[in-house]
Amino acid sequence: MKFIDEATITVKAGDGGNGCVSFRREKYIPFGGPDGGDGGDGGSVWLLGNDGLNTLADFRFQRRFEAQRGENGHGRNRTGRSGTDLEVPVPVGTQVFDADTGEMIGDVTRAGQRLLVAQGGFHGLGNARYKSSTNRAPRQSKPGTPGDQRALKLELKVLADVGLLGLPNAGKSTLLKQVSAAEPKIADYPFTTLHPQLGVVRVGQNQSFVMADIPGLIEGAAEGAGLGIRFLKHLARTRLLLHLIDVAPPDPDVDPLDAVETVVAELESYSTELAQLPRWLVLNKTDLLDEESLAALHERVATRIVPGQPVFAISAVTGAGVAALMQSVMRDIEQRDAAGTDGGDVAGDHAEDA
Repeated sequence: MKFIDEATITVKAGDGGNGCVSFRREKYIPFGGPDGGDGGDGGSVWLLGNDGLNTLADFRFQRRFEAQRGENGHGRNRTGRSGTDLEVPVPVGTQVFDADTGEMIGDVTRAGQRLLVAQGGFHGLGNARYKSSTNRAPRQSKPGTPGDQRALKLELKVLADVGLLGLPNAGKSTLLKQVSAAEPKIADYPFTTLHPQLGVVRVGQNQSFVMADIPGLIEGAAEGAGLGIRFLKHLARTRLLLHLIDVAPPDPDVDPLDAVETVVAELESYSTELAQLPRWLVLNKTDLLDEESLAALHERVATRIVPGQPVFAISAVTGAGVAALMQSVMRDIEQRDAAGTDGGDVAGDHAEDA
């Protein structure tokens, strides 16, 4: 199914039922008095987090959601039935905004979470409510209030612990496929990945984390070039970024370390907060270099990259170094969980400090 990460819908809560004007009519009771009942409350519209969904594609086909109206009141002091609430399932990670004002209404971050987006109307009052010692035959009633109606903008930000970052063909999809059961498209041309992919990485018993892959970035992405900038928001929720670098680009005149500066520049142009997330460098495709060339690259990395930044060398195709990288990521996540922090600089035993 095509990945859809934005949608605009209209929600309409049910109106409240109107109050009833009625008088008791029974044999031998000539002045029975008012007995009009109240209306029922209108149903509300809720968004419900569903971890079985990972796209907003269903909202391409249905864009309006309306809860049930409250029933009008009846004679003999009978209250109208309240309208049934409407629950609209959305993927976990969906942010909800008012489409007209841009105000953020809420954020669905876990399965089963309910978010009220349209309040049902209040019930009207029947004429029995207006009976008093001075008004024994009231003929007034109160109508129900209208239910809320609003246009909503839904934005899906995938929930992942680790995000993969890099230029097109850096090997992000290959790495995701190597360490998880995900089946991203892999080919020898740029922009093979057209939408985010998620995979669960299992390191050991009861040890796992979620990894996200987004389309590759290119220079000028912050101004709209390429595809990756559209999906950078999906990395905003991640706790650690793995920045993959192709150490053997097809063009021999291209410096692999220039790719680092290109991606960092686009991150900073897009979001300062995203650029400040913990980021590890991962030198990929090392199976294409001999030991001497790889050692020279490490030396150049040490002179150009910020000191203390973790650097790993792997081959996503052969699996060399991948297990050590995943174990270090798992340790980093566990240590930050224990410390109660979202950021961290724990590189693990197998990291190389540039």
